[in-house]
Amino acid sequence: MQKLKDKWGIKSNVQLILIFAVFAINGSFASWVASPVTSFFGIDKDIVSPMVFWPLRIALIFPIYQFTLPLTGFLLGQFKFFWDFEKKFLSKIGLGFIFNKKR
Repeated sequence: MQKLKDKWGIKSNVQLILIFAVFAINGSFASWVASPVTSFFGIDKDIVSPMVFWPLRIALIFPIYQFTLPLTGFLLGQFKFFWDFEKKFLSKIGLGFIFNKKR
């Protein structure tokens, strides 16, 4: 645990627990939200082939998760950590332009 605390710049075990809670809550929330969204678009696992349904659902969960992660972090008092985490993660996968400010 100490390596993770050092890597993330976390000082207390309470903050680490809150961060783990945010990841857990947000993952469940994003998966839960994806269900009515897929239904809205008529993508249902009883209608669509599993080979189509699951990749579409996962592709849908990804942006929901990325959008709600800082919001969930905010609710548990960890917004700064998750805002920085989002910027770093999205930059690594080539979406860092979202956060670049034009001068």
